[in-house]
Amino acid sequence: MDAAEWDARYARSELVWGAPPNSTVVEYVHGLDRRLPLQADGTAAPMRALDLACGEGRHALWLATHGWQVQAVDFAQVGIDKGRTVAARLSRSVRSRVEWTCADITDLDAAGVSGPFELILMVFVHLPPQERRQLLHQLASMLAPGGMLLVLGHATRNITDGYGGPQDPTILFAPDDIRADLDGTGVTITAAREVFRPTEGADAIDALVVAESVEPTA
Repeated sequence: MDAAEWDARYARSELVWGAPPNSTVVEYVHGLDRRLPLQADGTAAPMRALDLACGEGRHALWLATHGWQVQAVDFAQVGIDKGRTVAARLSRSVRSRVEWTCADITDLDAAGVSGPFELILMVFVHLPPQERRQLLHQLASMLAPGGMLLVLGHATRNITDGYGGPQDPTILFAPDDIRADLDGTGVTITAAREVFRPTEGADAIDALVVAESVEPTA
């Protein structure tokens, strides 16, 4: 699916994904700021987040309301514009914490996205395996010491045992696929499991992997 198709999808309704953040994202990210390592001068680390394929910005805005500086990237300009519209209803301090970028997430260099980030979200991003692996290697290199990479998407077996989501098995993944993609990047996998997500039908099955960068030793 290309940007034009997503632009059309975002243009058809108020909010395609709703306003609240995904509950699994909240579960793993809430309180992360208190777990980040202190800097050399003893002060708290900055809270910088990258929200890939941010859509209408539900996660970016949730993070901003909790004090994060967020770079929100999506290739659908309509989604970005809707995110800005929602942000306009919030306080100026929250709005100022989100930098909206319309760009191809598979070419972050061209978009000027370089990090480092204390948090990177790759939520419901579905790419062919080789593109996914290349992107994940780049994202791992963008993590700050102690930073977290959270990958969440429709699991491969959601097609047969779950509900909704893409029906192309070549772009879906299992937790072990993401674990293998991140092999050799130096990150530590702290969670790799399936998540059952309630929907209007049966439960959908998502694949979750959480990885953290290794803090340098003294």
